Amino acid sequence: MNFDEYQRRATVTDQNPRPADESEGVPPPPTEPHRHEVIPLLGLVGEVGGLLAEYKKLLRDGATHRKFRDEVAEELGDILWYVSNVASKFDLDLEEIASANLAKVEDRWRAPRQRRQLYDEAFDRDQRLPRQFEYAFEHQDVDGVTKLVLIDRRNGGTTGDPLTDNAYEDDGYRYHDVVHLGFAACLGWSPVWRKLLRKQKRVANRIPRDLADAEDGGRAQVIEEAIVAAAYVYAADHGFLENLPSVDWHLLRHIRQLTANLEVHNVSAWEWNDALLRSFAVWRQLRGNGGGIVRGDLDAGTIEFIAEA
Repeated sequence: MNFDEYQRRATVTDQNPRPADESEGVPPPPTEPHRHEVIPLLGLVGEVGGLLAEYKKLLRDGATHRKFRDEVAEELGDILWYVSNVASKFDLDLEEIASANLAKVEDRWRAPRQRRQLYDEAFDRDQRLPRQFEYAFEHQDVDGVTKLVLIDRRNGGTTGDPLTDNAYEDDGYRYHDVVHLGFAACLGWSPVWRKLLRKQKRVANRIPRDLADAEDGGRAQVIEEAIVAAAYVYAADHGFLENLPSVDWHLLRHIRQLTANLEVHNVSAWEWNDALLRSFAVWRQLRGNGGGIVRGDLDAGTIEFIAEA
């Protein structure tokens, strides 16, 4: 039996069907509760409560609760009926709901089978992001103020502007460029880093104008900075992701929404999660050490803290 057949047959047994005078399609917001909608919603909650009650009995009675599996199966069946009924009441297709849910959870929890081709692979070599990098994060005196400087150990010189936390307290935000580097290493994407490299005249801007404008322009850079800022706020509230197996789905969904019209729209939630966890792992090492050296490899998709600066 498939979900379509189940939903059709479950509808026949509905004891509180939609009134005949109510048209199908998305219903307007109700001015008062609709009996035929509220009853299955309450029923769904009740059946979930019944499922929990059976588990409570198992905890209490242990092996003497011999009907546990049968009772759970029955409760799950009732839950499925109410889910189907609620879907029908709001003109939703249970088959489509199930398929969309599988796509969502696979995107969230399944690692890609192989690393995808880097976004700039088709460009001339001097138009690509460097495939390997090594940066030293060092504190230096800049006009009488101690600031963090990013030093390119492969090509010499500094990258970007010297940074402070721009805050009243030391919260380590000055190390946030490592997250941009993490996006480059893990995802092959960072319009912010590309901008910094062009300022050093190491990456000329000779890719097609429309592509450069859409993927490397100010809007893309602002989006990346917004992602890093949002991730930093989340990380600060969660021990900077130490010993955290995954970040919250809402953050990942927000990132996916922000990047929906960029080349990284095909990056999965799993990949964003992986990039954030690995980037903040290096961030924690940099902050704990007061600086250090970070090495990345875009071909291998790796970023690591390798030594003290």
